[in-house]
Order: sequence, then structure tokens, then C-alpha cells
Amino acid sequence: MVEHVYRHALAAARAASVLVATDDDRVSTAVRAFGGNVRLTSPDHQNGTERLAEVACDLTAEFIVNLQADEPLVKPSMIDLVLGALESHPDVSMATLRTPLTVERDVCDPHVVKVVVDQHNFALYFSRAAVPYTHHAADPASTGPIYKHIGLYAYRREFLLRLATLTPMPLEQAERLEQLRALEHGYRIKTEKTPYDPVGVDTLDDLERVRQIIGDGVSR
Repeated sequence: MVEHVYRHALAAARAASVLVATDDDRVSTAVRAFGGNVRLTSPDHQNGTERLAEVACDLTAEFIVNLQADEPLVKPSMIDLVLGALESHPDVSMATLRTPLTVERDVCDPHVVKVVVDQHNFALYFSRAAVPYTHHAADPASTGPIYKHIGLYAYRREFLLRLATLTPMPLEQAERLEQLRALEHGYRIKTEKTPYDPVGVDTLDDLERVRQIIGDGVSR
């Protein structure tokens, strides 16, 4: 799965280089086996943002993307889309993706993160709960669509380094969503909408779904 994600990242037009950051020797060995670029990091990081920041300290790139290995169905065009949000908006330091949530069972699934945005498409909140609550009201259309968050992030390098040093906050810890640290400290996150709804691998059932999709050559 790591190799699959790696090769998708390489295919992104805006990606200058791809590197796997891991604290696991088994992952490092697997990446080297298929010729990938890998960096071993400290095992003490609490989340992927902190791990990415360690690597970013030695990089000179202006923009850095965090694509996790449990997102094997993310398309190269989605990487280009999230990078484009930074390139076209000089005042934006962090960007991510969202897609309309159309599978009813996913609304209350805590493994499927939801995002609420303002009129300028900046994130107001991320949650594992069904938000907005009124989505289940008699007239759910009155609130607009409910959005699924896709765990793909782009950062300006200097912001990423700053973000990793910020104190974890109560909402981040309660939801176990590291992106809430930025919001709780008063920073904005730009979201771009994509029609693609990739299946993230959080459970064994997810893994089986992804294997079937890849095996059948189907993309969502």
C-alpha cells in the first residue's frame, strides 16, 4: 500500500519530490526495496504533523504536502488541487480537501471525519460526529451538503514548523484530530472541494474495500 501511495504522489504534476517519513524499520526497508526515498524519524512524535515537521527542518521547499499511507486512493490531481490552494492564495498557510458525503452510513461513522466550512471555504470545524446536526432535520437541504474531510494537507513550510511547536488543545485531544490544533490556535485552513471520495484505510473492512477497488480498477 505504501508503494501504491508513493507512485500516485510521484504522478502529481505539482510534486517536485516524494519522501516517506516513518519511524518503522519495516516500512523503511519496504520503501527502499521498491526504490523509494525514505527518512527514518523519531519514534516520539504524537502525530503525522510532528513527524513531517522533523523532515521539513532539512528541506528548502516552500510547500509541503502530508499524504498518509492509509489513503491509497488519493489521485495525483487531488495533490495538485491542494497545492494549488496555496499557490493561488498567498495569504493561506494550510489547505486540505473536502468532498460531499453521499453515503448515509458514513454520517455517523466516527472513522469518517466531517468538516463544516464558511462562505469562503475556510474550515470552521472538523468532527467525527455528524455535523452539522441539522443534517438529520426534516429539511436537511436547508443546511446545504454535509462534507467528508479527506486527510490530505498542504502547508507553507514555515507554518508547518510553527504548527508542530504549538501546544495540543482540548478539542484536538477530544476528537483525536490533529488539524484542530491549527483552528484552536486561531489559524485558518482553506478547503478545496473535490468530486472524488477516496476510501481511507482505518479498519480491516476498509482494507478489503480498497483491495477490491484497486483490483477491479475502479475509482470513486
